[in-house]
Amino acid sequence: MSTAAENQPRPTDVIKAWEDFVEEQVYPIPDAKAQSDYRNYDKPTRDTVREFYRQNHQHQTYAFVQQKRDEFLRLDRRQMSIFEALDFLNTLVDDSDPDLELDQLQHLLQTAESIRKDGHEDWFVLTGLIHDLGKVLCLYGEPQWAVVGDTFPVGCHFSDRIVFSEFFTDNPDHGDLNLSQQLGVYEKNCGLRHVLMSWGHDEYLYHVLQDHLPEPALYMIRYHSFYAWHRECEYDWLCDDHDRAMLPWVRKFNPYDLYSKSPEQPDWNKLRPYYADLLGKYLPEKLAF
Repeated sequence: MSTAAENQPRPTDVIKAWEDFVEEQVYPIPDAKAQSDYRNYDKPTRDTVREFYRQNHQHQTYAFVQQKRDEFLRLDRRQMSIFEALDFLNTLVDDSDPDLELDQLQHLLQTAESIRKDGHEDWFVLTGLIHDLGKVLCLYGEPQWAVVGDTFPVGCHFSDRIVFSEFFTDNPDHGDLNLSQQLGVYEKNCGLRHVLMSWGHDEYLYHVLQDHLPEPALYMIRYHSFYAWHRECEYDWLCDDHDRAMLPWVRKFNPYDLYSKSPEQPDWNKLRPYYADLLGKYLPEKLAF
């Protein structure tokens, strides 16, 4: 007889289902689908994705995010090199899973190599390689809804342009007059740096790397899952001029993240020396996670 834990979806199943859902159904390749098919939730979607967002939208409260920031942003769990973090992340992969087309390293390599092929700055290439390393959170026992998924501000109104926004009705902040107004606890145009985002791998990795990379790279890492902002043009009322200046960089990164998957997988053994040099140029040998 299987246990309740055994019946729970594996971390790789949830991450893969979410990534496919985002790429295929929410933000498909431009011109590959009719405009009327974008963000069409009337069609059946993966049960694991719906359940993921139900939990995410119910539990990502202002208080929860404050708790997680206090818990994790001390960055005192371990010291790791980027290569160790990549290996650590890839322990999530079940090689026997026929539905897992790409492991996490292959996704990162394909993103980085696509950026390099188009001749972008080397720090941009590096960002492609490391942008998802914050997913090591799930190896600390964090639930999937607190690691991946679209991100959004907490402490203010939940936009109806966030995927599965109907699930926010179960979020305690939804009925709190102080936290559900358009600005909530914030001031108009205060700047995103003063706004608490829903907790996940983006915000966590930003804090790991904030002293080491150019500002556009940090915005790509911190806000690449903030689709309500960079794809749906919401929350400008919280942005300042610096956020608006950085927005084109986040938008430039997004297609490489979503649409770089290919059956032809990069050879990590051949590419590793190049990336080792690139990592050495920008990052210390060990980072605090």
